[in-house]
Amino acid sequence: MALFNLFGGGEEDREAKILFGSTEESRETLIERKSPYDGKVVSRYPVCSEADAKRALGIAKVASKAAAKSPLYQRIAWLEDVATNIRKNEEDFARLIVDEIAKPIHFARIEVQRCAETIELTAKELVAFGGETIPTDVAPSGRDATAWYERVPAGVAVCITPFNFPLNLIAHKIAPALGAGNAVVLKPTPEAPLTAYKLAKLFVDSEYAVPDALSVVYGDEEVGSALVKSPIPRVISFTGSVPVGKIITSQAGIKKVSLELGGNAATYVDKDANLADAAAKCAFGSFYNSGQVCISLQRIYVHEAIYEEFAEKMAEETKQLKVGSPYDEETFMGPLIDEDARHRAKSWVASARDEGATILVGREEVDGIFPPTVVTDVTDEMKIVCEEVFAPVVSLVAVPDMETALEKINASPYGLQYSIFTDSIRTAKRFIAESESGGVVVNDIPTVRFDVQPYGGVKLSGVGREGPRFALEEFTEIKSIVIF
Repeated sequence: MALFNLFGGGEEDREAKILFGSTEESRETLIERKSPYDGKVVSRYPVCSEADAKRALGIAKVASKAAAKSPLYQRIAWLEDVATNIRKNEEDFARLIVDEIAKPIHFARIEVQRCAETIELTAKELVAFGGETIPTDVAPSGRDATAWYERVPAGVAVCITPFNFPLNLIAHKIAPALGAGNAVVLKPTPEAPLTAYKLAKLFVDSEYAVPDALSVVYGDEEVGSALVKSPIPRVISFTGSVPVGKIITSQAGIKKVSLELGGNAATYVDKDANLADAAAKCAFGSFYNSGQVCISLQRIYVHEAIYEEFAEKMAEETKQLKVGSPYDEETFMGPLIDEDARHRAKSWVASARDEGATILVGREEVDGIFPPTVVTDVTDEMKIVCEEVFAPVVSLVAVPDMETALEKINASPYGLQYSIFTDSIRTAKRFIAESESGGVVVNDIPTVRFDVQPYGGVKLSGVGREGPRFALEEFTEIKSIVIF
């Protein structure tokens, strides 16, 4: 395994043993990760190079042979063992997530639980994951034979993950990739290097691990490009921004590429909806994780007949959210990931205000935390409406009917998840049929995601699907067999 040397804050981290280190030069250069909340140094990670990336790929190429031959029971036991150890160390992982990305502790604990569940669900899916027999005499030109197809490991997979769910989104990639019998090179977000390291260590240290099947590298564009351009990996799985997704698509060549590239999530609140319920859920979906979620609710289209009432309830719900220290058990929302994100959110809101928008709710910043912000009187051309904000900002728009709402929702170049609040099954069915998205939620926010479901989008939101069963398909190839 190429788990490149990483030092955290404690002696245990400093004493961590690894099988391989990065180059001498990169080991001497450590980058400090500071808490987005209080600026304290919470972890350090090495500057890896293109040579390190190529070395990790070489290790994975060799290990992929053994991984493909490893028995299914071993891989299932491997995943189950890791999930068990995650649960045993739940509080440590949760605190680490708070340290590195300032996710409120309550939600950090939920992420740790979901990570364990994602791995467990993958292990369960492996039991029944495979091919099927094919009737070769189904057509007149056919003849009697025994035919079937199998799902076989793709070989080497490169997995690149983001900061907003630094534990669970790694699990969504490496658990099915390793479970399917591949070798993996993981390039985690630089915002949460120690979180990734700790998770990778559980995989590597497991008694059921396939030796060298998992490597971890830390790096920038140079490292990412080296991983993507190499002929060694057969699968590239990336979660992140559209610009980077386009670069990966142009560099990858003939490989399987799975991209989850974000969205501009929207909902429509119909005049027959339960407004109190809708407002409470929309406030949660708009500001959960400081709006740093690919399916964070960014646009709320409301039937004009109930717009004023809904806006009032939405404002009340937003004002009740506790903003502050992510270590506080009662905190709902903490800071954005860094100063650049905060300044971008401030400038976008200021720009919208200068163009005529009204700030319905928007408190003063406290301790540098950008507040939950509800904006009205927006136009379709404003950045906070037509581009992905990735911040705690949501826009309310009055519309005369669902048709208008759908037209505006579908006008986005993204298409990840949308939702509708309505008591009419006919209205809901039409919304489902006509929305241009990878997923639709009825009577809840588009921010809803169950880890077992297929997850991914259309248009600029990407290609491919996550979710244990569906990710297993992404990380495998079909081999067709005929015996006469």
